[in-house]
Amino acid sequence: MCALTDQSEAFQEVHQIDAVGLVCPLPILRFKKRTHGLPSGTRVDFLADDPSGRRDLQALCEITGHRIEWIREEDAGVIRYRICLA
Repeated sequence: MCALTDQSEAFQEVHQIDAVGLVCPLPILRFKKRTHGLPSGTRVDFLADDPSGRRDLQALCEITGHRIEWIREEDAGVIRYRICLA
């Protein structure tokens, strides 16, 4: 559902969930709580700095069908994940 062109993506709202400073399992719990009820195809930027965050998020996406579109390293050890909700 997130297969949009770059031009149409520029107009789509992206929800942001900030879990920086939280440690396992809190980042994933925050992600689940904040995405509950959002429609399929919604794009979410998830920010986290927990070392186990990538593994936990990948496991959650495998279970739920969400898709990680890209991962970017930012300043101070923060990782930004762009996720398309299933």
